Amino acid sequence: MDRRLGRLRSWQGLRTVAGQVFVLQVFIILVLVAAAVAALLLQSRTDAEREARNRTLAVASAVASSPSVVQALGEPKPTVALQRQAEQTRRRSGVDFVVVMSVDGIRYTHPNPARIGQHYIGSITKAQHGGVVTETTTGTLGRSVRTVVAVRDPGGKIVGLVSAGITVKRVSVAADRQAPLVLAATALVLAAATAGSALISRRLRRQTHGLGPAQMTRMYEHHDAVLHAVREGVLIIDQQGRLLLANDEARRLLELDADVEGQPVSSLGLEPRAERLLLSGTTATDQVLKVGARLLAVSQRPMERLPGPGGSVTTVRDTTELSALVGRVEVVQERLSLLYEAGLRIGTTLNVTRTAEELAELAVPRFADYVTVDLADAVLRGEEPNLANITELRRVALHGVRTGTPLYPTGELIHFDPSTPQAAGFGSGRMVLEADMAAFSGWQAQAPDRARALVASGIHSMIAAPLRARGVILGVATFWRSREPTPFDEEDVSVAEELVARAAVSIDNARRFTREHATAVALQRTLLPHALPEQSAVEVAHRYLPAEAGLGGGVGGDWFDVIPLPGARVAIVVGDVVGHGLHAAATMGQLRTAVHNFSSLDLPPDELLWHLDELVTRIDQDRDDENGDTPTLTGATCLYAVYDPVSGRCSMARAGHLEPLVVHPDGQARPAGAPAGPPLGLGGLPYEKTEIQLPPGSSIVLYTDGLLEERQRDIDEGIERLRGVVAHPGRTPEQMCQAVMDALLPATPRDDVALLVARTRLLDGDRTAVWEVESDPAAVSGVRACVSGLLHDWGLDEEAFTLELILSELVTNAIRYATGPITVRVIRDRSLICEVSDGSSVSPHLRRAAGMDEGGRGLFLVAQFADRWGTRYTPEGKVIWTEQQLPAQQ
Repeated sequence: MDRRLGRLRSWQGLRTVAGQVFVLQVFIILVLVAAAVAALLLQSRTDAEREARNRTLAVASAVASSPSVVQALGEPKPTVALQRQAEQTRRRSGVDFVVVMSVDGIRYTHPNPARIGQHYIGSITKAQHGGVVTETTTGTLGRSVRTVVAVRDPGGKIVGLVSAGITVKRVSVAADRQAPLVLAATALVLAAATAGSALISRRLRRQTHGLGPAQMTRMYEHHDAVLHAVREGVLIIDQQGRLLLANDEARRLLELDADVEGQPVSSLGLEPRAERLLLSGTTATDQVLKVGARLLAVSQRPMERLPGPGGSVTTVRDTTELSALVGRVEVVQERLSLLYEAGLRIGTTLNVTRTAEELAELAVPRFADYVTVDLADAVLRGEEPNLANITELRRVALHGVRTGTPLYPTGELIHFDPSTPQAAGFGSGRMVLEADMAAFSGWQAQAPDRARALVASGIHSMIAAPLRARGVILGVATFWRSREPTPFDEEDVSVAEELVARAAVSIDNARRFTREHATAVALQRTLLPHALPEQSAVEVAHRYLPAEAGLGGGVGGDWFDVIPLPGARVAIVVGDVVGHGLHAAATMGQLRTAVHNFSSLDLPPDELLWHLDELVTRIDQDRDDENGDTPTLTGATCLYAVYDPVSGRCSMARAGHLEPLVVHPDGQARPAGAPAGPPLGLGGLPYEKTEIQLPPGSSIVLYTDGLLEERQRDIDEGIERLRGVVAHPGRTPEQMCQAVMDALLPATPRDDVALLVARTRLLDGDRTAVWEVESDPAAVSGVRACVSGLLHDWGLDEEAFTLELILSELVTNAIRYATGPITVRVIRDRSLICEVSDGSSVSPHLRRAAGMDEGGRGLFLVAQFADRWGTRYTPEGKVIWTEQQLPAQQ
């Protein structure tokens, strides 16, 4: 009995919607599974034939590309070498046969050795011409696929053919083996789908709770009560534009009568825009419409996809108060966005004036219609203002929505009256709001005519905001409003205070940088040469430009120098200390002084750079001791060149510096060929020097990397451009410097720029004389007589006695204490130069002889009579030189 009741309940369940949905889902699943199995079987057959084609092509191509096959085809009896290989390939690849044949189709291999030497059965014409032949045939074993490809020798010539074949049934065995697995998976999917459908149907029955008509009616009544109780208007409109349903909230918001249902929407008396939206039936989401004094947010969805007569459903919400709140939120968001951008756009440079301009440009027109910024002159110089002595401010920025206003222009020095908001704010540090300028409450006392003109131009309110940073008031920013009819209020004062607070920090940073930059520039200028010394070896022109303030960290450590050397020679120096600021400038001064000191020892360029490298290493060690655990590395480069106007030879060495250019008199410019050396400070690495012969009128161009470095070009490209600029004959050094600066100087140099152009000269032959002296004391008188005659010819009879005395002492010492050869050279330049060279590297020492000493007075006399004297070493020995000043007319 219980079983019969269960069956009856199950059949009754099928009559419900949930039961019918369950039966329909199971039927659809069975149909889909059957279709999938049929498609799988058909696809298996197609895939088997495709796999047979691919496998035969792969096997035939692999055999044809084998070098051993090509080699065997060239032998007299290829079958011996090929049969075994073909059979091994057939067994490993799983094909039915692998046949290697001649170009004419004569088999060399076959699974049945009796068929070797017979013609291949099948089409091979296309393969004989280099193509691929794939055939599908039906034989006693069923459908089979065979592929023929050509075998090519290394030269590309077809020397044979390879055919591979396999039956389709053999390939399809794998697919047949998978059929039980597929059927099992299908059964599993069917069971899972059926179970899912059963669960869904069961859940649907639970959700409906088996409700009958009465229960559904009651549920509708409940829904209708809720519909009229919600605080959102609901409208249902049919396709003919009639109002089918309007709940109580919709009637209230749209001011509709109680019996409007069934009436056309066009007769409800709505606003035209709202009426058009309701009749259109289009989709809308929170579209704001003004209906009477209310702002309504209307959302609408069509009912075309739902079962029923169609139409649309519209919801209406009152957003009047929300719109006002959203407006205030938007204002707050805009102000927050303004303050955020202030942090990004104000203070992008370390320039006081530009930072003030950035504040004015940011605030117009988003916050104010005009913005002026006035600063103390001390701030512009990088100093802190003294509020006790400041009565005037300078206008550094003015920006507005239009020009031609009566506001003071930029650059004007303004004396603000104590009654003005600017003076009050600057003196007290508090924000001052003038909400109604037309009332003339005292702010106009400074310039009444200008005040009336300001009001007449439309400016009606202002905020004076002092610029305060670290407790110091730097100036005042004034925000003016004209186009916006609403005057500034207390909330605007808060925004202005935030803006100027951020700007003041940036202006103070720029002020402090200006002070440091000015200090570094002043230090740098004191350390650089103010005027180049007079000398006859080269004609010099130079340019020096410090880095732009605020870019690259300020002034750097570039320097240049021209140092006269004994023997009418001259040293030309260019260097660069890595880094910027006071540290780089001070280091540059140390290195420049060191170069002067080392050059006084008359060291060759490579040895001088070695001593300079040792000095930089010691500087780093001293700074490491001061800094504790923080290592210091002073990077510096230097190029040192020595030019001799007598011989026309120039020797140079460089430590990490850019190679100089040599411009010949004909205009050809090429690198000097100086070997590259490591930068100064690395320690222990040698430097090499080079010597070049320069024709008279040649120019040596020395420079630092600040002249060539730009983000848009490579350093090598810059050197090539420099070479092209200087490669012009007939230019003076001054003209060459100007041309280089005009063509290559960056618009805003981020590093110091140093340029030095030296045009070489040769002393005339009649201004020098050389004698070889025998190592015999008797030869001294002869040399003295020759020099006396030479000075008589030069018109220097007054200097003859002194030079004869000096020459006698130097030559006598060379004969007595040194080895030959001994050479005397006299040069007439800006001074009278005498050089005595010998083969000894021992330098004499100046000492004062005692009363009873027979010697020791020679060098003392030389030092007394000569204006300058010294010793320099050469690869052959040494040179002792003296200089005597000549009268100015000489």
